[in-house]
Amino acid sequence: MNVVVLGLWQLGCVTAACCAEQFNVIGLDFDAEVVARLRNGKAPLFEPGLDALIQHGLESGRLSFTTKKRDALQNADILWVCFDTPVDEDDVADVASVLAKIERCLPELRPETVVLISSQMPVGTCARLEKKFADRKLSFACSPENLRLGKSLEIFRRPDRIVAGVRDQATRVTLEKLFSPFADDRVIWMSPESAEMTKHAINAFLALSVTFANEIACLCEMSGADAREVEQGLRSESRIGPKAYIRPGSAFAGGTLARDVVTLSQIAEERGQRAILIQAILRSNEGHKDWAVRRLETIFPALDRTIIAVLGLTYKPGTDTLRRSSSVELCSTLLRRGSAVHCFDPVVRALPPELNAAKLLRNLPEALEQVDAIVIATAWPQIVEADWSQLIRGLKKQTVILDPNRLLNLPAESLRSVRYFAVGTSML
Repeated sequence: MNVVVLGLWQLGCVTAACCAEQFNVIGLDFDAEVVARLRNGKAPLFEPGLDALIQHGLESGRLSFTTKKRDALQNADILWVCFDTPVDEDDVADVASVLAKIERCLPELRPETVVLISSQMPVGTCARLEKKFADRKLSFACSPENLRLGKSLEIFRRPDRIVAGVRDQATRVTLEKLFSPFADDRVIWMSPESAEMTKHAINAFLALSVTFANEIACLCEMSGADAREVEQGLRSESRIGPKAYIRPGSAFAGGTLARDVVTLSQIAEERGQRAILIQAILRSNEGHKDWAVRRLETIFPALDRTIIAVLGLTYKPGTDTLRRSSSVELCSTLLRRGSAVHCFDPVVRALPPELNAAKLLRNLPEALEQVDAIVIATAWPQIVEADWSQLIRGLKKQTVILDPNRLLNLPAESLRSVRYFAVGTSML
């Protein structure tokens, strides 16, 4: 089976590299610079193990990359659309740009070719393309992506399940061959519309869970309760369960979760439907983003006289992505308030332009020198698993440690010389 993966950023590179372990794969993208890097075995972003897997695919002869659509598509059995759908600063997805690239390719495909869409597109996309390209006799299907930065290869190779939306049995048979090396009997079959809506619903529900947990945590802070203990109580309820996404901590960053919340809000508005709960999610999350700043303001009379270390800058551990990082947003806010900001991140080699006034330090001890407060922002092992008992001994007395997600798990004796706060710990 010949698979063409269209769109070569995080989703597309992982999909192409993993599929090339099983099939002949051509990666197609119209960005010549990205394709040139991939031909040399270099992905356009950091993902653990991805460069090595791409190199292996190239050496095996099962993986290649091109910008030439006709060469790539003329013998394709499946066109797997894997563009990472861009969003603007308001988390509105740029659907038109992805559709334009898809439509650019469809005339090159043979009849009956399966066009499998995993890009984050609004419900109704498959039906829209079916109608517009009815004369091409193509089969459109949807399988929502389920990757997570830093764990993408593991999740692609061994997914919990695959959701697949198809219109007919022939398309299902083709996709069964594609999915069988990865999920086999763990494919949930449904219509394309249901598959598209499933992705929106999953992300919106996860976003709702995060904001619910954080609102409960803020009430705990003001009432003497401990949100982590309340979380244990919630998980013990069988109707909620141990895997529920209800751990209090940082607000979720813009992008994946926010995009689907916005998309569902738009769908509701376009159809004259009220979506009060969904529309409240982003307002709640936005209000929680300044938790660290609010805590610092209750502790220090003037932030412009403080030195604050922000540990971890990337969107999450296991990636070098800074876009929409809540850590970067925090640093920007602190700089505007006049704080001196020390930054440390094990993979970041240069600060983005908006953080030029901050200092990027080479190691943890340097970043912590003479600071008044520390914010544990990203769960890098190099930060979380450091010898904090030793590091604390080098801090000024009563240094503030803000650990929103309770990553450090420090023993009580280590905290006697510092002031430690997490989301959901009592302020009383």
